[in-house]
Amino acid sequence: MAKRASMADVAARAGVSAQTVSRVVNGSPRVDPATRARVEAAMVDSGYRVHRAARALRTGRSGTLGAIVSTLATAGNSLLLEAVTEAAARRGYDIALVTIGDSLARALDRLRDQGVDGVIVVNEASTLAHAAELPADLRFAVVDSPPDDRYVGVETDHAGGARAATEHLLALGHRTVVHIAGPASSYAASERERGWREALSGAGRAAGDVVRGAWTSASGFDAARALLEAGAVGSAVFVANDQMALGALRALAEHGLRVPEDVSVVGFDDVADAANYRPALTTVRQHFDRLGETAVAMLIDGEVGAAAGRSRVVVPATLVERASTAAFPSA
Repeated sequence: MAKRASMADVAARAGVSAQTVSRVVNGSPRVDPATRARVEAAMVDSGYRVHRAARALRTGRSGTLGAIVSTLATAGNSLLLEAVTEAAARRGYDIALVTIGDSLARALDRLRDQGVDGVIVVNEASTLAHAAELPADLRFAVVDSPPDDRYVGVETDHAGGARAATEHLLALGHRTVVHIAGPASSYAASERERGWREALSGAGRAAGDVVRGAWTSASGFDAARALLEAGAVGSAVFVANDQMALGALRALAEHGLRVPEDVSVVGFDDVADAANYRPALTTVRQHFDRLGETAVAMLIDGEVGAAAGRSRVVVPATLVERASTAAFPSA
């Protein structure tokens, strides 16, 4: 039987001390990224496996983080959870995932039963976390939530991204921009709506009423069709996510309107398929990898992050111009 690789074997292969390997195994922030990467590579090459039960007894940590999500059906939630899982794995942590169902308290109880070291709350579930009485014995990192002293927070600059999208359309000569918004209960949706309104106000344009969807392509189709039936589409539409934008593109096509010749459309998220929409979708890119990495790091590092003044991090969003936007037809 082959000998199981030891921490000393990893240390020798990586050219570091056994103490440094121990710090990497236990997720300590006191290791620089280059050394951590070298040790992790040596662990893979040597076949080293962390003995989780022994580590839990030694450190008081289970090596598992909880993640709470309202649904897995939206692209944004799935992409963020993928990023969180990958970031946790790089730190030697597993993710225990629960959907929120009808009770945040029950979801937290399920995670507490698994002995998680902390909890990451994702997107729409963050609204419930912000309103709830959170247990003091768990650490929380909440993605897309209003500021709250009870947990560390990370979010995309939704308002800034929406502002950039709207300003892009105005710069192309469109007189105004119609908005298909996300759910009223969503913090991200409200921030994107705020950015849209600020851009229009800054340009001296009035913001009309919004039509809301539910983040799905079907709801985007219904919202766009409602605008079309009311004669309220105009020449430019900013849609609060790419899935709803896909439905809006279909509604416009079925109404005999061409994109971008008749109507320009901008989405939000930059999902992998956005470049393959027809036409390729101009959108605002969320950097999900950075969101996931930041949420995991802030949760694991805990008081280190807060002491460094990083109790809240805002990740910039990036406008990606593609073929679904063009100059106003008469410009």
